[in-house]
Amino acid sequence: MSDILPPARRGFLKASLAAGFPAVLSAMQATKALKVGLVGCGGRGTGAAAQAMKADDYAELTAVADVSQERVDLCLSKLREVAGPKVKVEPQNVFLGLDAFEKLIASGVDVVLLATPPGFRPQHLRACIEANKHVFCEKPVAVDAPGIRHVLETAKLASEKNLSIVAGFCWRYNNMIKAAFEQVHGGAIGDLVAYYATYYTNPVKPMPAANTRPDGITDVEWMIANWYNFTWLCGDGLVEQAVHSVDKIAWAMQDKPPVSCVAVGGRQIPAEGGNIFDHFEVNYLYPKNVRAFLGCRQIEGCHNENSDYLMGTKGICTIGRGPGPRIEGETKWTYTGQRNDMYQAEHDALFASIRRNQPIADTERMTTSTLLAIMGRMAAYTGQQITWEQALNSQEELFPAKLDLNTAVVVPPLARPGLTRFV
Repeated sequence: MSDILPPARRGFLKASLAAGFPAVLSAMQATKALKVGLVGCGGRGTGAAAQAMKADDYAELTAVADVSQERVDLCLSKLREVAGPKVKVEPQNVFLGLDAFEKLIASGVDVVLLATPPGFRPQHLRACIEANKHVFCEKPVAVDAPGIRHVLETAKLASEKNLSIVAGFCWRYNNMIKAAFEQVHGGAIGDLVAYYATYYTNPVKPMPAANTRPDGITDVEWMIANWYNFTWLCGDGLVEQAVHSVDKIAWAMQDKPPVSCVAVGGRQIPAEGGNIFDHFEVNYLYPKNVRAFLGCRQIEGCHNENSDYLMGTKGICTIGRGPGPRIEGETKWTYTGQRNDMYQAEHDALFASIRRNQPIADTERMTTSTLLAIMGRMAAYTGQQITWEQALNSQEELFPAKLDLNTAVVVPPLARPGLTRFV
């Protein structure tokens, strides 16, 4: 056995043998293979699987699920290049279709990586937890309030079952951003008065022209192939992408919800098909008249910026405008350490929690941050002031209750503030 163990593991096992039977059991658990299943074989899912393989000496990918054989083939090809023999996906453990996640969960995996379009997230997460699987759950965790409430129920179940859920809000695992927020929460800028976040970037996946649609595919297949352009699948750009900036706002506010928000937004660049905005500006009101502002835009040829400005009574913390976060004011501080790989750190934390039987529960904050973004979308779409309670209790269901590849999904027209109603 020692010939095939890494040096660190061999030393651990020898020490355990010397310590007696309980320690031997611990050593055996530490070297037990963790079988990983990937649901969603796009670019983010492929990256997550590579990071999972790197996070643990004995993690191995044994199953994948997607609606596209082409994406599966590309994913596995890339993963074999970076993870080699740790990719142990046999043909019978390649699952296709909208029910593929159920087959993957039943295939004997220990850990599931969820990286499909976020509309599927509540259903997939519940199925994993009911089946006693640890989960890496990409952000956001839902596209509507019913989905959020569903995930909150799942979070309780995961806690009862002692299961880990690590969310893909990667900035929480970035060591330099963690250091900056430790300074802020420790009083380095005094009392936080306002937060301004920017998420100005290019389009993620523009909607292709209708005449490029392949013959013979259903509406659902076409929409899933272009999922970023439909609110029922992505939640809009504010919810799917700028939610990272929203998450940092939530982090600064100690993950306490706001009182209300107002927002503006719309679509500046016409697109054939789809129903998402390409820009938003959200104004969140917190207790004691603290404000948070988020500007996001996904239009080519414009100023790009992903930064954060935290303004306090004694100084300002700036993140993203320079090599590292800095504080100016009564306290002078600059992050000067090395920057870690936050994507890898997420998976390192997940697998360490499983090995140590010390579950990580990112569930409460991942739902808070997701709902914070959904709330901003609601305010922008309707033109109304939306309270936190309204957002949480909204009855608007974007994702179909029952879905197969032939379902007739009615896509609402582009929202019109003042006419689109809050539900």
